[in-house]
Amino acid sequence: MNRNIKVLISCILVSQLFLMTVYAKPDWPSDTGIQAEAGIVIDGDSGAVIFGQNIHAPYPPASITKILTALLVLENANLDDMVTFSKDAVYNVEDGSGNKLNVDTGDKLSVEDCLYSLILHSCNQAANALAEHVAGSRDGFVTMMNEKIQSLGCTESHFDNPSGLNGDSQYVTAYDMALIAKAAYSNKKLVEISSAISHNIPPTNNNPEGLTIYNEHRLVKTKDTKSEFYCPSAVAGKTGYLIKAGNTVVTYGEQDGKRLISVILKGSPKQYFIDSKTLLEFGFSRFENFPVTGNETNYISGEEPVEINGTSYKPSDLELEPDSVITLPKGAEFSQADKTLVTELPKGSPKGAVAMIQYTYNDRKVGQAYLMEKKAPEPTSQESEQGSTDAKPVESETNSGGNKKSPDNKGSRVLTIAGIAAFLGLAGGGTGFFIYKKKKEAREIALRREERRRRLKAEGAEEAFDKILKQRRNKK
Repeated sequence: MNRNIKVLISCILVSQLFLMTVYAKPDWPSDTGIQAEAGIVIDGDSGAVIFGQNIHAPYPPASITKILTALLVLENANLDDMVTFSKDAVYNVEDGSGNKLNVDTGDKLSVEDCLYSLILHSCNQAANALAEHVAGSRDGFVTMMNEKIQSLGCTESHFDNPSGLNGDSQYVTAYDMALIAKAAYSNKKLVEISSAISHNIPPTNNNPEGLTIYNEHRLVKTKDTKSEFYCPSAVAGKTGYLIKAGNTVVTYGEQDGKRLISVILKGSPKQYFIDSKTLLEFGFSRFENFPVTGNETNYISGEEPVEINGTSYKPSDLELEPDSVITLPKGAEFSQADKTLVTELPKGSPKGAVAMIQYTYNDRKVGQAYLMEKKAPEPTSQESEQGSTDAKPVESETNSGGNKKSPDNKGSRVLTIAGIAAFLGLAGGGTGFFIYKKKKEAREIALRREERRRRLKAEGAEEAFDKILKQRRNKK
């Protein structure tokens, strides 16, 4: 008997060990590091902080400031707009900061050419001129910069100028800079500009033959597989340097459908590129993304109502925001992430959102997904035409044999209304009621028809709609 009990206990212990092994929750990897004072790498889709070092400490940003400048310009100007370089834009810069475009007062370049100069070889004059073009003055543009970062959730940074040159109160944290870069590299044109190896600038007063400018970001431009700066996942980015700031760099990377952003502050020559590469490689090799749609079943399935701010929703009336993902260590499962339903939505939440599912893993935020109220499906073109037919109170139609059909009961209802109106007219004042009723019906029909026309125009079927209306009028 004792032997059997021992065997049973042993079996139970072995089975428990097996269960612990299968369902163990992987730790968050942290076996990496950088030599710079501060740095971060985040997922460009979930926003999860994969690695961070002094991410909330403020540092001078230097020329990575120009990422924010470029984003604001792209949001507020046309690429083919012409930018005129004022005397202030050209000469109101720090001594020794240079004039990489060799521009002079009165020179004109397109917004697009100025952006290439701004990002690829960090021209301060281009930053000034673009700021004046967008906001009318640099001070006005700086106001826009600080308003923009607030809208992105940045609370630890402040900008004094559009170029990144020294300012009395110009500072940024690695975390805030990552949020700025996340927004910036969601702009396809900015990625295109930042990933270019070179760009040809058209002639100016001091460059009658034009000139070619080149990208200064080593991880982006290096194609030699033997180089220490070779990083095939690095797609775009921006470098910076000031004595106070040291070397700074932002790098945007893509690999296997994932997007990462690394930020290095207060780095040292050459090493700051290695630090940036280290963080990208760590993020791509040790983490993976899980789509929320297809994995999340709570709130959108079953019969249990979802209570949100005093409103009860059927799960069938809710859906998840598309393309939402969470970031987890490789080996973890979606079900191992914890979640909280947030009913107080942050500013900038999408239209139609009623709540947000916030996901965490080992107390780290790893992503989110908005819970949306489903929109009523729009009718098809065929349904719209049927609605157009039904909306007419009296209309002759043909049956399957080609014979005229008598008016349907809608016409009878109109005649009934007319009879009631006539009766009211005998009682006095009925004529006004009848006219009012007819005008109201006509307005409603016209509004419905115009709404169908607008919807069909969006679907490319407006011409067919007009043809059908014309055929019906000819039948009358």
